[in-house]
Amino acid sequence: MSTDEIRAIELLRRVSYGRVATSMRAMPFVAPARHIVVDGRVLLRMHQGLGYHRACNGSVVAYGADNLNSGAENLWSVQFTGTAEIVEPTEEELAAFGPEPEVVDGEAFAPVHLRIEPQFVTVHALDYASETPVTGASSRSVRRHLHHVA
Repeated sequence: MSTDEIRAIELLRRVSYGRVATSMRAMPFVAPARHIVVDGRVLLRMHQGLGYHRACNGSVVAYGADNLNSGAENLWSVQFTGTAEIVEPTEEELAAFGPEPEVVDGEAFAPVHLRIEPQFVTVHALDYASETPVTGASSRSVRRHLHHVA
């Protein structure tokens, strides 16, 4: 694994949820999912009742997670793109996911698991640490930097 892939996996392990994106009937969609990382692969747990897993199975998907709403000074976003496949997780993997939600959109939660074999990994780091004055204004603004690693 490259240094960037190792960094992306380390960041992904810091959060529990992300979003999986693919297309269903030629229309793009994004769905929330719980994730863990096992042997450099992303393992997702989704609600089977929504049917999104069927569109993902055997297809190329993008899975992204971030800490953008964390209030942290150093913000980041990672994305793993690869083929997804429905799998049966091991007992250890099930335990790593932790407790399941009881209800999703008013329906009893029924888990389905997908494994993503990443082909491309991207890391974005947003640096909000520096402040610079706004010319002609009494307030201060934040200078923003976006670092992209692919």
